[in-house]
Amino acid sequence: MPASRNAGLFVLLSFLWGTSFMTIKAGLEFMPPVLFAAFRYDLTAVGMLGYAAATTGYWRPRTRADWSTVAVSAALIIALYNAFLFVGQQGVTSGVAAILIGMNPVLATGFSRLLLPSERLGVVESIGLLLGFLGVGLVARPDPANLLAADLLAPGFVLLAAVSVALGSVLVQRTDSDLPAEGTVAWSTALGAVALHAISFGLPSESLADVTLTPGAVVTVGYLAVFASAIGYVIYFALLDRLGAIEINLVSYTVPIFAALSGWLVLGESIDALAVVGFVVIFAGFALLKRRALGRKLGAEWLSDRR
Repeated sequence: MPASRNAGLFVLLSFLWGTSFMTIKAGLEFMPPVLFAAFRYDLTAVGMLGYAAATTGYWRPRTRADWSTVAVSAALIIALYNAFLFVGQQGVTSGVAAILIGMNPVLATGFSRLLLPSERLGVVESIGLLLGFLGVGLVARPDPANLLAADLLAPGFVLLAAVSVALGSVLVQRTDSDLPAEGTVAWSTALGAVALHAISFGLPSESLADVTLTPGAVVTVGYLAVFASAIGYVIYFALLDRLGAIEINLVSYTVPIFAALSGWLVLGESIDALAVVGFVVIFAGFALLKRRALGRKLGAEWLSDRR
């Protein structure tokens, strides 16, 4: 496939996932946060189960390892990630939320060094991890004298969302499952939706009576379920096969651009200079953690261009 088409799909994925942060922020006006996330994945699960059944013969979990993978993914990558993210976005802008979620590749690398026997955290990698947390500090700017301040709870929840998805992605690697990615995502979204409904039901602050059914509410749920999730996952799988994990991980650093831009255009949000600096520092941490893989990738592309 031409490189220009891959680049176009990469930009489209960045746009879909970036604007999802703005859409979440807008939809929180109509629904309690965790229930909102549950509605999103109710619809996503239907679409992804249908897609998995149509594209692969092995789309249902068959082994204990398959079910372990689905359970970890449903709990951490879908349920807890979205519960923390949707709650946290009540108190941060779309751009700041996307920047904090951009810690995911940095955290995932740190978790893999701790939990996977074949990985280890060297001096340079440790510096990269510290740079990531320094970037988070620049974005959230905590007051050392009052670390439990209310204005830190929201970014704290968003960072917990990044921790959840990063830990989940590493734990999934430890399972010996043969279930294709399409089947894993389909069943994870279905079980994750059930878990989100259970979390919402257990929260005294959430009730179905608090849902305001308006055209705006329907549009936000529909956009997140169909475009940001179902179509976004399909594009992600295609690019993962063509570009590899390192290159597709860079989407975490293009998503905040679209999140901040759409938040500004649609919701009138702004993002300050220190948050932008924090974003750059987080990316620098990622580059240090992945320096060898990035170097191999750039070297291979240079050799290919020279031929």
